[in-house]
Parts: sequence; structure tokens; C-alpha cells
Amino acid sequence: MGKIRITQIRSKIHCTRRQKLTLQALGLRKLNATVEHEATPQIMGMIEKVRHLLKISE
Repeated sequence: MGKIRITQIRSKIHCTRRQKLTLQALGLRKLNATVEHEATPQIMGMIEKVRHLLKISE
């Protein structure tokens, strides 16, 4: 599995609690924060739930 780079590009202010917790679990704490993860099915599912807040690159 390859690595993916995830950047938070939109604010989580008006998001649901569950979406905020998903961002926290991905390691995204602030706007424009970037993290790298392995592209596992679990991580891809988490990304899919908050895709509208993120920019994903491989």
C-alpha cells in the first residue's frame, strides 16, 4: 500500500462532532495541517467521511 498525504483545507467549525473526531483521529489539528498515512482501507474510509474538508495527494 502506498503513502498518501492529507491536508486540511477547510475549517471544521460547522461540522458534526463525528466529523471533528474523524479529523482528530487522522491527526489533523489545525487548518493547513498535513499528515502522511498508509493507504489502508480504514484510513480511506475515514478520508471519505470528511473528503469535503481535505486535499488528498499521493
